[in-house]
Amino acid sequence: MSHAPDDPLRRERELAWIGDAVLGLFARQWILTTYGRMDSEIFAGMTSNQFLSCFGNPTTVEANIGTIYQTSGLEAAFAHMESELIPLFQKQQKNRERR
Repeated sequence: MSHAPDDPLRRERELAWIGDAVLGLFARQWILTTYGRMDSEIFAGMTSNQFLSCFGNPTTVEANIGTIYQTSGLEAAFAHMESELIPLFQKQQKNRERR
């Protein structure tokens, strides 16, 4: 299946591919800072499609991160994730820890 260069679905997937990498870097750094250790279980929860689907289509969420990264840089992408994703993630983590 070939795609025209201006294919919006392809563009979204490309941005999501970049956004996924930025999210992964953010998650690793946040986990190390917050928990003081590497934790693959927390990483998986924070970057999973299940978690991202709380904010909409996971591909679209990642594409949005990729767009912010490409247009405004890493610091802006990290600030976006800190303000948009982390509050819900922390709430879910507290609920998991209670169980």
